[in-house]
Amino acid sequence: MKELSWTDPEIRNELARLKQMKPFCYGLTNYIAANLSANVLLAVGAGPAIGTAMDWPSAFGGHAHAVWINAASLMSCGPDEIRLAAKSAHEGGVPWVLDPVAVGAGAVEYDAVVRSLLEFKPTAIRGNASELIALAGGDGGGQGVETTMTSDQAVPFLAKVAGEIGTIAAVSGAVDYITDGTTTYAVGGGDVRLTQVTGAGCSLGALMAGMLANAEDPIMAVVAAHAVYAEAANRAKSAIGTGNFAVAFLDQLSLMDPSEA
Repeated sequence: MKELSWTDPEIRNELARLKQMKPFCYGLTNYIAANLSANVLLAVGAGPAIGTAMDWPSAFGGHAHAVWINAASLMSCGPDEIRLAAKSAHEGGVPWVLDPVAVGAGAVEYDAVVRSLLEFKPTAIRGNASELIALAGGDGGGQGVETTMTSDQAVPFLAKVAGEIGTIAAVSGAVDYITDGTTTYAVGGGDVRLTQVTGAGCSLGALMAGMLANAEDPIMAVVAAHAVYAEAANRAKSAIGTGNFAVAFLDQLSLMDPSEA
């Protein structure tokens, strides 16, 4: 297992690639996380569009530079729309990210729709430990959208998710772990207040999509998203309280310069 952080040149190179491209990223996410997800992408130079207006799922899903789908978008759109966005991305060769929010927490009908999206071969899947364990067929013990497990406990399940689905699997926690089923990376750092800001985990999926838009090495793009996120949180540590932290985090994300030595 290799540890990477913002100090590694390959991480900064991935952010430079994103900033150079300024990708259009189309997302389906829940209304709670939409604002932060859009602002995270704007902070790094990407252009977001979120939602299922008219024929957006087919048009934007198939022609954006990257797509991210947060399963909790089912709060405000239907299964057909979310599947159409995933199908359009898959058939259009567009890299896309799945965030299986709350899968395995006991909502059987919801879980079935989320699992049906795997048919469209997401480029990457991200989630908390309970979600990734459940997706691998284990008992994740999720309580709604919250995890009861640690990222360390999810590591043995990541390779199964990556291998069986043919994707990059990433779990967030005190330490983030990312694997393609063969190679595993660890990213430390961050700030516990990321768990106290609504939509922070969901917005990481948006940043992953942005990084994947112009990626030569998809797993490195996913690792870079986690490392950039962690570094921005580290730089916001002096903020007082969770509200100020959320603003400081976005500020620091917008100020990150890939040319830093």
